[in-house]
This record gives sequence, structure tokens and C-alpha cells, in this order.
Amino acid sequence: MEARGEIEAAVLLPLYGWPEKPGLIFTERRADLRRHAGEVSFPGGRHDPGDADLEATALREAREEIALDPAAVEVVGALPPVSTFVTDYRVHPFVGLVAEPAALGLEPNPGEVEAVLAFSLDRLREGYAMRRLVRRDIAMHTPTYEVEGSLIWGATARILGDLLKRLG
Repeated sequence: MEARGEIEAAVLLPLYGWPEKPGLIFTERRADLRRHAGEVSFPGGRHDPGDADLEATALREAREEIALDPAAVEVVGALPPVSTFVTDYRVHPFVGLVAEPAALGLEPNPGEVEAVLAFSLDRLREGYAMRRLVRRDIAMHTPTYEVEGSLIWGATARILGDLLKRLG
């Protein structure tokens, strides 16, 4: 299915510990934000006119949201874009190899990010389930990942599922 959306956006999937003990870094968005409040997501956001391309958008947003230095990221590929249904984004995911989270000096941007989260791919796989969620009074049966009390769903879960499928 082709991704739709009027607003171009990009996210970075910061992959650490590859290939021995791989994991991913996520953000927990602040609960008082206008869009995607309280959700667990990959660092990312809207494409700005000043960004050279969507990969640059993902790297810029990761710097802004969690202080991840673009020089500390080796972008190794991209996944097909996905759509957000309510906010009309077409999200372009980029996979980047990074050091262990503790070595990166990550700091959540207090204006956007409540916490920086890191989960192993094994824990993410174990936390997978199809769940019935109700969002904005709309019930949906959707893929989810629950790890340490954090629920990953929506576009982030679809991107994560694509990555896990490709990694085997």
C-alpha cells in the first residue's frame, strides 16, 4: 500500500548494539503536546525547507529532540514511507547505526520529549501483540509492542514491524 499524506516527515531509527545485542532508541513525547501527545515514537518530524533532503530531516530532528549528534550516526538504509491517519503525515524512516545509548550523551528536549527510551529488539519482539485500541472514539485492531509499560502503536509500530521483519 502506498503511503499517503500531505505533510512530508522523517524519523530516525537509531539502532545500537548491532549485530550482537541490537536495540532501538525511542522518545516518549510530552503528554501536553498538541500532536501525538504522550506517544512513544522514533525521533523525527516535519521536513523543513532548509533540510537538504528527508535523511537530513531525520538527523536534524534527532539532534533537536534527543541531542543525538548527526556525526555519531551511520545511516545504513531507509524503509518505505508510512502514513499517519489522523495528522496526514507521510513518514520516511531512516535506519542509523549508533553507539550504546549511555555513550551518546542523549538528553530529551524538555519542550517536546518526556524521556529517551532504549529497548532491545528481543524485548520488542516479546512485547508484540495485536490489540484493540480506542483513539478519538475510533476502535481499531492494530499491531502494538509493549515494553516496560510503554506502548508502541500506530505508525511507529508499523515502521518497527517492517524493520523487525527485514532483520529476520
